[in-house]
Amino acid sequence: MTRLALKHGAVNLAQGFPDFPCPEELKVAACEAVNADINQYAITWGAKDLREAIQKRVKTYNGMDFNPETGITVTCGSTEAMLASLLAVISPGEEVIVPEPFYENYGPDAILSGAAPRHVSLTDDFSIDEEAWKKVFSNKTKAIILNTPNNPTGKVFTKKELSFIADLCIDHNVIAITDEIYVHILYDGRQHVSIGSLNGMQDRTITIGSFSKTYSVTGWRVGYALADPDLTTRIRKIHDFLTVGAPAPLQHACTAALHLPESYYQKLATDYDRKRKILYKGLRDAGFACELPQGAYYIFTDISEFGKNDVEFARHLIETTGVAAVPGSSFYHEGGETKLRFTFSKRDETLHDACRRLEQLS
Repeated sequence: MTRLALKHGAVNLAQGFPDFPCPEELKVAACEAVNADINQYAITWGAKDLREAIQKRVKTYNGMDFNPETGITVTCGSTEAMLASLLAVISPGEEVIVPEPFYENYGPDAILSGAAPRHVSLTDDFSIDEEAWKKVFSNKTKAIILNTPNNPTGKVFTKKELSFIADLCIDHNVIAITDEIYVHILYDGRQHVSIGSLNGMQDRTITIGSFSKTYSVTGWRVGYALADPDLTTRIRKIHDFLTVGAPAPLQHACTAALHLPESYYQKLATDYDRKRKILYKGLRDAGFACELPQGAYYIFTDISEFGKNDVEFARHLIETTGVAAVPGSSFYHEGGETKLRFTFSKRDETLHDACRRLEQLS
């Protein structure tokens, strides 16, 4: 979709990256690190100062405490953290539960790790059908992948929902691998809950985070995996052979990011709240069926009324109105042809331009 957007001069609301700059403090710190010749390998599992800064932030915000020496692994983005985690815990033939709609990589990651993905759907309003979820757990289930706040739906799992999932994980001896990269992008007073912070879950949860979304540096590819020492030992072995380590000067800059004041996170959520409302109004005015997301920076729309499937309609949008979105079938193992995902991780003027273009939809 990004390539098609470039070809047709479309506003790219497909790929989830900001078109505005990251905080100045991060750019300064990155340049300082390069100029100070912090350009060689860091410790494979992450620079010590970064792991210590992650430990403090996670303890304060997520309510979990990890030893930086034995429980935190810095990775090349959350993408590598997810694959390293799955490879570390899966034996061929075991099953991984993948709730859908899901971020595109989760199904392929499960397959690459040798697992059989088992899919369980969220309901139409993105809540949990408890009976359906109970049925998908079996004696072959090794792990479940969770994503909250969720891409593509914007759903934020509640503590009650996560407690239900935690009980299933404990009953079936299942590891929860939870992708929490939109952890600071929440709306309408919602609170983030890490499943690893719930009773009985810290030693059976791998919590994945990233600097990409919170600090608008998606191209830096610095993330991390948090887990108990036994799981961390396995993750680090896989991580070492996958990538050796994340970029050393950017790890230094990410340490600076974790020293930003709380006001930064408050402004981040306020700015994205404004952006989601701009795009939501534009989509509704253009005839899309959608709801305001609870978190993250996407709006998942229904296009049933337009009479085309998702791929056809996505191309039609780019070619006739100059707006790019992602076909909904990208987020399902089968189905999703009546869905499109739009991102609002853009400047206000970019979103207003996209909304004006959508007025021409025919």
